[in-house]
Amino acid sequence: MTFNYDVIVVGAGHAGCEAAAAAARLGSKTLLITMDMNKIAQMSCNPAVGGIAKGQIVREIDALGGQMGIVTDRTAIQFRMLNRSKGPAVWSPRAQSDRARFIETWRETLDSIPNLFIWQDTVTELVIKNNSLIEGVKTSLGAIFSAKSVVLTVGTFLNGLMHVGKTQIQGGRIAEPASFGITEQLRSLGFEVDRMKTGTPVRIDGRSVDFSLTGEQVGENDFHKFSYLDFTPRLLKQLSCWTLYTNEACHDVLRNGLNDSPLYNGQIKSIGPRYCPSIETKIVTFTDKLQHQLFLEPEGENTQEYYLNGFSSSLPLSIQLEALQQIPAFKNIHLYRPGYAIEYDFFPPTQLNHTLETKRIRNLFFAGQINGTTGYEEAAAQGLMAGINAHLKANTTTSDKVDSNFASLDGKTNTDTNSGSNSRSEFVLKRDEAYIGVLIDDLVTKGVDEPYRMFTSRAEYRILLRQDDADRRLTEKAYNLGLADAKRYALLKEKEDQIDSIVSFAKNYAVKPEQMNTFLESLGTTPLRHGIKLQDLILRPQLTIEKLAEFLPDFQAQLDKIPNRKAEIIEAAEILMKYEGYIAREKIVAEKINRLENVKIRGKFDYNTIQSLSTEAKQKLTKIDPETIAQASRIPGISPNDINVLLVLLGR
Repeated sequence: MTFNYDVIVVGAGHAGCEAAAAAARLGSKTLLITMDMNKIAQMSCNPAVGGIAKGQIVREIDALGGQMGIVTDRTAIQFRMLNRSKGPAVWSPRAQSDRARFIETWRETLDSIPNLFIWQDTVTELVIKNNSLIEGVKTSLGAIFSAKSVVLTVGTFLNGLMHVGKTQIQGGRIAEPASFGITEQLRSLGFEVDRMKTGTPVRIDGRSVDFSLTGEQVGENDFHKFSYLDFTPRLLKQLSCWTLYTNEACHDVLRNGLNDSPLYNGQIKSIGPRYCPSIETKIVTFTDKLQHQLFLEPEGENTQEYYLNGFSSSLPLSIQLEALQQIPAFKNIHLYRPGYAIEYDFFPPTQLNHTLETKRIRNLFFAGQINGTTGYEEAAAQGLMAGINAHLKANTTTSDKVDSNFASLDGKTNTDTNSGSNSRSEFVLKRDEAYIGVLIDDLVTKGVDEPYRMFTSRAEYRILLRQDDADRRLTEKAYNLGLADAKRYALLKEKEDQIDSIVSFAKNYAVKPEQMNTFLESLGTTPLRHGIKLQDLILRPQLTIEKLAEFLPDFQAQLDKIPNRKAEIIEAAEILMKYEGYIAREKIVAEKINRLENVKIRGKFDYNTIQSLSTEAKQKLTKIDPETIAQASRIPGISPNDINVLLVLLGR
């Protein structure tokens, strides 16, 4: 056994698994340290992956060569595409997973990676040289492991404290101990530390539920999946979710118990998620609402355990139980465990670079809830990016030459061999390239005042960051990096060629009135007065490629040439044509902003000496130390006038 590694990843949640897998697959000898090898990639809250904006993130993780999409597809017990009533910019895939099989599949994935090793233990101290360079970790069992880079993905475990009414239990999640030592050490080195709060609902025995009093929510079984590599039918039995509602009797019980709520009696003082409130917060905030929707979500293919989405709570067990019994479907309810809240330490992410490396300690990276985020998907995305960058830092020296496969700061291939340094030392995605880019830039630039969750509204280039084109945006970058393999890259090129062939055919194929008018009139859309190109018909909202192909044999023959993933390719081509104008317009806006992304300012100013800047601007620019003018413009409190001052000074 060796105690020397290139990369060490602390914590085997969703961030840790992606970080370790990425670093090892890129070639770093990697050690993943976890408290419990039987709970790798544990779904601590709901057994689901994806959702609004989160589904796009999982697609991006997959496009970059990450594993979350593959694992989810293999363990899915329900799949749905959300937001179908809206435009494709906000379509979002979501899947229920079998919780136990999700863990098993992730463990199998990690065990199959040659450079990846696992150690079961708790890290209690970081080995840091001269208070500025990470060199390894120490554990509770007395082991000392050395590494060139370390990634901390410790989730809710740092000084974790759980609450069920007045009962308080130290722990990172139910039945698992908290972690102590790291917070105190990093605080002594000058890191800013704060506390956050999150929570989880009761788990219910399905045998005690009267499902006849609930509404069934079935899944979809079409071609959509998370991974672009998976063409197989769904492996597990597909199950329904169930909907129901709270009522006034339930609310009365909850209101009467507020004095015993840790959220309202002063017991919990940390920051909680505004967008995912507890049931007690809902009845206090939305006093006019007589009911709140709940979702019963199955935990697995062969278990009776259900997750009650929408009923997160830290109230005493007796109050949770009594409130639920007021709902007709839960009259005879049996719980596996109550809901609980948990408080934990996090480090405000403005202390990080865009690579997720800390500014204070070189080669130390943070990913996941330690950065103030919430959600498996946000954590996994950070883990993937931190794992990539930890590998790059561990394998980079200033004398290295630039490799044509290496990724530059903006994620693009850099073949400039005259730079004198290895530009593969960083891999960063921009805001117009990925939701992952938006996520990390928001964290590093704006910081957090509540647990950060991704929404489509956070991305200013939503039409460019669709779930259907994540592979077209990112897979070539991952291939150049070495994380996406040749098979994935070949599939991408095949898909691009097929999409281009459909678009080209539609732009050049002429349609005559006599071919289509009867059909068009039957759909209530305007008949043709003269011949037009097929693409102009596709632009009409009532028409789809597949409908038109039924009346145009030449077009059907073109579609029949598609060898693989036919439905996926047709959907992607149709979106490109229908939204061509919007896509082009958004690209122009993004290109203008990206000019400012190329204006580097880090290290060029002493902001406190610039008299023309406001006091707030001086303080925030000094604290964040933005890399570029564009990043500076996104810092809350930085005005357009402040940016103009910096641009004028740069011109001088």
